[in-house]
Amino acid sequence: MEQEALKANLLLESLPYIREFYGQTIVIKYGGHAMQDAKLKQGFALNVVLLKYIGVNPVIVHGGGPQIGQLLERLGIGSTFREGLRVTDQATMDVVEMVLAGRVNKEIVNSINLNGGRAVGLSGKDGGLIQARQMEMVISKQDAPPEIIDLGKVGEVQHIRTRLIESLAGDGFIPVIAPVGVDEQGETYNINADSVAGAVAEAVGAKRLILLTDVPGVMVDEKLVSSLTRKEAVALIEAGKASGGMIPKLKCCLEAVEAGVQKAHIIDGRQENSLLLELFTAAGIGTEVLG
Repeated sequence: MEQEALKANLLLESLPYIREFYGQTIVIKYGGHAMQDAKLKQGFALNVVLLKYIGVNPVIVHGGGPQIGQLLERLGIGSTFREGLRVTDQATMDVVEMVLAGRVNKEIVNSINLNGGRAVGLSGKDGGLIQARQMEMVISKQDAPPEIIDLGKVGEVQHIRTRLIESLAGDGFIPVIAPVGVDEQGETYNINADSVAGAVAEAVGAKRLILLTDVPGVMVDEKLVSSLTRKEAVALIEAGKASGGMIPKLKCCLEAVEAGVQKAHIIDGRQENSLLLELFTAAGIGTEVLG
């Protein structure tokens, strides 16, 4: 009976958070190890279904870099990266779209549906959801002209059309979005999933943006920083204390909160029930960036 009483108390402790998020939209960027480990995939689906059942509207944007790399390797297509971005020619773009909008997207949708949810898979082409343009990368060099890098069919978000997302969420569905966009001429682009998630959160007026990663959060001197103001986040980047792959994630969070998202979170998707622990406990498990 003591164990059952503890469970009841835990449910009551989560009530203020359930009340806070009821009817609100939360955008989740799903990626990293959480997308590859069978137990974590199952847990993620259950977390998302639970959110929907208690009145929260989750919107999922997913990555798929490792899966893309594996298929490219099997097809004998080489991969080149510049500044962490995959140079994408037409052959690579065909594989990217097939993997993201096809296999990976439908696996996530199927997992959610098998666990009691109602998910619908989308790419940026559906309903003109993600309007994109080709990314221009210019790298400044000391005592030399800037280097202009042609990334091919790598894009950046220009505009998010929210009608389809809002319509699906309002009818009880969970949108699952592959980060493939299209421009005015119908050209298809591969877009960074973090950037798409941030743009979607801004466009739909989300209360939270959550980025699932393979690290505990923002680490400074090997210690987790649980909360950052915008000013503190910028200072970490400028001081070089945030480095590598954490910089674009922090910038994504900063852009989201500056656009009106109340908080953005960087959490460890390798931890079971990471979404619920971050949203429904006082301490949380990762790093939150405050608006």
